[in-house]
Amino acid sequence: MKRKHRKKERDLNYSHYLHPRWWPTWLGIGVMWLMARLPLKFQWKIGKLIGELAWRLIPERRHIAEVNIRACFPELSEQEQRELVRKAFHSNGIGMMELGLAWFRDPKDFADITQIHGLEYLNDALKNGNGVLLLGGHYSTLDLGGSLVTEVIEADVMQRDHNNPLMNAVMTRARERRYGVVLSSKDLRGLLRRLRQNRTIWYATDQDYGRKGLVFAPFFGVPAGTITATSRIAERSGCAIVPFSHFRREGSPGYDIYFHPALENFPSGDDLADATLINQTIEREVRRQPDQYLWMHRRFKTRPDRSEPAFYSKKRKR
Repeated sequence: MKRKHRKKERDLNYSHYLHPRWWPTWLGIGVMWLMARLPLKFQWKIGKLIGELAWRLIPERRHIAEVNIRACFPELSEQEQRELVRKAFHSNGIGMMELGLAWFRDPKDFADITQIHGLEYLNDALKNGNGVLLLGGHYSTLDLGGSLVTEVIEADVMQRDHNNPLMNAVMTRARERRYGVVLSSKDLRGLLRRLRQNRTIWYATDQDYGRKGLVFAPFFGVPAGTITATSRIAERSGCAIVPFSHFRREGSPGYDIYFHPALENFPSGDDLADATLINQTIEREVRRQPDQYLWMHRRFKTRPDRSEPAFYSKKRKR
């Protein structure tokens, strides 16, 4: 007789993580907490150093970023592509430092250096009464951008739980202080329930989740496996899809958060057209600051033709 697999519950009780096997994780969390108290400019310098070390010492991730940027920016020279890869590592290193800011600092501390653009588009979308999905992306300011925006809006968030239960507890508890509800990425019922309450929910689709429930839509001109769940959610709930992005300013420390008009004619009834529109929307935002995107992710891992050589194989022809 087969056993039914029970849904794994999040354990957010810190007292359950006192065993010595959790001490290395606690040490890392303590370092993050301390680093979050440093001046922002200094944190950016440390983050850039972390990114430089990762660029030099993690060749597998460097290779993935190189393949992605070569495919997405063919108009750049080889030297420009190499520079963009390196800068992307620097930006994502700074993003690692910003996790501490998002989890352990009050977003009010950064209100003076944060500018919100297009908030009226979100307010207009909420007037339909069916809720809003904030169409986000995996930018290097991922957690901090979400934390900063909760100073001006009420929102929920969907997350993929961290593999380390203690780190997941810290992340989830931090997000619960900022957002209304922290939903599991698999909790479709919870998502629809919150949309019926006319809630705003942060939602990202720009990763490769395998072959199930996807179509291949162009992203920077490359066919990318793109989930159709966004169309199903909008179809069932009647919610609006509002593009949302957030970037770190070049030069002096500061952040810009952008809202855009809700997608028109969405869902259209054509999954490929919907996925193409979503990818075009995210691509437009990535082009604002190309280095501040998560190029280290295997975005094009799943290919339309199963017989095609692995996209990230080092033997694959350019």
